[in-house]
Amino acid sequence: MSSSTGCSKRRLMKMVRRGVPKGNRDGRKHSFYGQALDEAKKFQLEQAQGIEGIDEEIAILRVKLRELVEKQPDRLDLHLAAASTIARLVKTRYSITKEQKKSLKEAVARVLSEIAVPLGIKALIR
Repeated sequence: MSSSTGCSKRRLMKMVRRGVPKGNRDGRKHSFYGQALDEAKKFQLEQAQGIEGIDEEIAILRVKLRELVEKQPDRLDLHLAAASTIARLVKTRYSITKEQKKSLKEAVARVLSEIAVPLGIKALIR
């Protein structure tokens, strides 16, 4: 997908990206949380900063919920709280912005008009 300027969305996001360049360790010693961490935790923090998305967090919460159900089967309040947190994270994981929805809709419309119409499939286009 490209915008009217000819730049891809990914390229625009890279141009807008702020903060310390990826892999730069200079920010580590000055970071807000880094000041309170020992060297091992600082290393873990640095690793965590390189992770994109929340798939691992969802997975670990599912494992913890299972452990909770096994160890404390009567704590339905905790089960519900954990399940609600997982549901919120999954919703966040799969949500897209209004701009992304519009872009997707436009892309599908282009495909239909460029491919379906020449093939004589007009019933799909409204």
